[in-house]
Amino acid sequence: EWNRGELESFLVEITSDIFRVKDDNGDGELVDKILDKTGMKGTGKWTVQQAAELSVAAPTIAASLDCRYLSGLKDERENAAKVLEEAGLKEEIGSASHGVDKKRLIDDVRQALYASKICSYAQGMNLLRAKSLEKGWNLDLGEMARIWKGGCIIRAVFLDRIKKAYQRNPNLANLVVDPDFAKEMVQRQAAWRRVVGLAISAGISTPGMCASLAYFDTYRRARLPANLVQAQRDL
Repeated sequence: EWNRGELESFLVEITSDIFRVKDDNGDGELVDKILDKTGMKGTGKWTVQQAAELSVAAPTIAASLDCRYLSGLKDERENAAKVLEEAGLKEEIGSASHGVDKKRLIDDVRQALYASKICSYAQGMNLLRAKSLEKGWNLDLGEMARIWKGGCIIRAVFLDRIKKAYQRNPNLANLVVDPDFAKEMVQRQAAWRRVVGLAISAGISTPGMCASLAYFDTYRRARLPANLVQAQRDL
């Protein structure tokens, strides 16, 4: 169902396919039998390195990379789970989910995922724009969105709308301030905050959604407490 609406994309499609595969050699789903360590090809690292060199905020992309690093620490994570449980840490999933409306939660997660994806694509587009300015490439970001939709891992139906956003305003500072996307972000922020808040209360790591929400909340503020940081640097 999610792959027939605004979330329609290659990644949502294959995720749905994966969840449907049963384990032929036992009970349950095959995904639960796969080792929870993620491989890497280096593209995420290169992207985050470029963002740092160009002073472009890309916290969602960086969070996804950090998750891969942490997933690789399987032995350490197993030991940490044991040590912290012995120290008295208890799982909060049961108590946090008590009284939660399942149907509403599913819809909230859908909306939170969409808002988070907008932030992720916004960060990627801003990185491309910064590099284009540095190198004098004159990249057409709307055309980039069209090319991606033609076939790549991040292809998604809403790339058409990203293309139109840059056609309307080639100098668009950020996708979240495009009038159409801005309305959608505002409409979804309550659900987004509920999902992130519930995940935190339950002790469930959702670094991508958390990073995206923090990015959105920071970017939308006309004034930030960065003045204190600057005062500390000036002393």
